[in-house]
Amino acid sequence: MQTNDQIEELVGESLETTTIDRIYWRIIPLFFAMMFFNYLDRINIGFAGLRMNDDLGFGPAIFGFGASIFFLGYMVLEVPSNLMLHWVGARVWLARILMTWGAVAICMAFVSGAWSFYVLRFGLGVAEAGFMPGLVLYLTYWFPARYRARAIAGYIIAGAFSAVLGGPISTTLMTYSNGFAGLHGWQWMFIAEGVPTVLLGVFTLYYLTDRPADATWLTPAQREWLQSELQAEIAEIERNGRLRLIDSIRDVRVWLLATLFGCALVGIYGMLMWLPQIIKSLGTLSDIQVGFLSAVPPLLGVVGTIVVSRSSDRSGDRKMHLAAIYTLGAIGMLASAFVPNPIWAYVCLCIAGLGINSGNSLFWSLNASFMTGVAAAASIAAVNTIAQFGGLIGPWLIGLVKDSTGNYSLALATISGFLLIAATIAATMRVTTKPGEAVTVSPTVV
Repeated sequence: MQTNDQIEELVGESLETTTIDRIYWRIIPLFFAMMFFNYLDRINIGFAGLRMNDDLGFGPAIFGFGASIFFLGYMVLEVPSNLMLHWVGARVWLARILMTWGAVAICMAFVSGAWSFYVLRFGLGVAEAGFMPGLVLYLTYWFPARYRARAIAGYIIAGAFSAVLGGPISTTLMTYSNGFAGLHGWQWMFIAEGVPTVLLGVFTLYYLTDRPADATWLTPAQREWLQSELQAEIAEIERNGRLRLIDSIRDVRVWLLATLFGCALVGIYGMLMWLPQIIKSLGTLSDIQVGFLSAVPPLLGVVGTIVVSRSSDRSGDRKMHLAAIYTLGAIGMLASAFVPNPIWAYVCLCIAGLGINSGNSLFWSLNASFMTGVAAAASIAAVNTIAQFGGLIGPWLIGLVKDSTGNYSLALATISGFLLIAATIAATMRVTTKPGEAVTVSPTVV
């Protein structure tokens, strides 16, 4: 026969499970949809380049710079955007981000030359600023730390799904809409993939709930349990002092994590933006064939994200998991640069895709674990802002090297070096603070 303590423990476990499940299925599917179109509107430029470059006379250097300048725009408003989300609420601010970036994505259809290409890509980055760290910050309002890697993985894989489906969708749109109403296929692709983002922004405005206290879709007992859990975590983090905005800049972990992710982004975005054209260079392939072959590396990343995030949550380790998968990505990228057989070169690209696309949920879990309140809003955005140097370097670097050497080998080898730097930082950085320092992080998120 069960004792009263055992019964209370079972009731507590049931309340926790049902609360987390309800929150997960309320929030994560919406975030999944947001992330899908976010990545689609970022990376479809890689597929557009299969035809747009010839239509507009863009060389590799122009295309690479245009792909990269997005990240400069993204960096400009990243921290202010996340602070606005913290102050005005996620519902209004995320809806604003979605609607403005969708509008700019549609305008990409009307690029007419290099300067309009640069301006609109920069504007797309400005419109999207704060989106990724905003989602992560929002999850800290709803999920205790021990659930965040799985929660983040639940929507972060949408980026990989976007890359998986984006190739076939984008190249099919380009192929079969070409010439309709006097527009090129790549123009229709931008329009067709930008409109859903605007509509999703309108839906977000009416669907999202800012804080647990306002969640009428939770029972009073569930709201009480959730708020007590989150308050306990905040108290633990702030045990040695309340965190201030300046702490988000002074903390060395912010700079290390930013450098780590920036090096990883060199590989992630270099590969995302150029993968269709790299695959095209391996043989005589149609645009649709390139689209389907481009889907495999990010599809492996989906599998890797699920497996790695669950393993990380079970063990409590983030660092060594992150180091291992970035090392795998570096090995695959380096091998793809020098394997002479195109089939094996493609296999190595798939291995690289598995490695570099499996770490995002671990990075964002680490990024959300350091601070609370306005300091958390600033630190999460600051890390992502600094890290965007990787997005600036990766696509542009590949374009410059391709222009000067006529192939992708040296560029891919250089990118593998950045991934090894990311792996080294992940393995050696200190996540928790020393005793007596201003910030303490729960061991469950190390």
